[in-house]
Amino acid sequence: MPARLFVIHGSHPCATVEAALDLKGVAYRRVEIPAATQPLIMRPLFGGRTVPGIRFEDGEKVQGSRAILRALERRVPDPPLYEGAAGAAAIEEAERWGDEVFQPVPRQLLWTAFAAHPRAMHAFQDGQRSPKLPMPVVLGAAKVILPVERRINDVSDAGVLTAIAELPGLLDQIDAWVAAGVLGGAEPNAADLQIAPTLRLLWALRDLRPLMAGRPSEALITRWLPPMTAEVPEGALPMGRAGAADHSPAAGVPGHPTPTG
Repeated sequence: MPARLFVIHGSHPCATVEAALDLKGVAYRRVEIPAATQPLIMRPLFGGRTVPGIRFEDGEKVQGSRAILRALERRVPDPPLYEGAAGAAAIEEAERWGDEVFQPVPRQLLWTAFAAHPRAMHAFQDGQRSPKLPMPVVLGAAKVILPVERRINDVSDAGVLTAIAELPGLLDQIDAWVAAGVLGGAEPNAADLQIAPTLRLLWALRDLRPLMAGRPSEALITRWLPPMTAEVPEGALPMGRAGAADHSPAAGVPGHPTPTG
């Protein structure tokens, strides 16, 4: 029996793991769970409330994108995810940052954008294995899903404004890693697979595209991932503070600007 990967369709950390499984040629069965149900389903199965979680064919269970990538590396060393010209330590640091610092950003912004444009949620079903829900059902479900997801992800008006203000600095960090060869090499590494799905999800928010377009990091969005067809139209986010944060270099990642937050 192949491995079973538990995901929420559209989740960026789930996309990280799927890309790694495909890269390493590991067979798996995708088990989609409905949005907003992850605490109820994942905690009994894996101990924590978040996706992704995987049960390998030998029964080993691993939860979380970084932990799963390390388990994959142990099981299938080739192609390697933690080797490259920049060195394993730099890749691991970028991967950690992509998980802990960058990954939460679209959670703040997307659920806020969906509240402004709930009809956009319909297209985000594209590519899922389960039947696509019609628009009236999506709009009805949004009334339940949006408050739950905002609570799960600790979304607040202040958090949204902070995320928008700090985004240019976060993109500066990624651009610096591209310039240093940590990201964007000939083959994807663990940091590429951690960061690219978050970039792709942010690109789906049309309000953010002027901040992202033309940067070296833009090229990472679809280099190893298929493009997203779904998007949220302009006007969904309060963009007044974009670019207001100080993005000067600071200590933390040698030679790179360090974002606040």
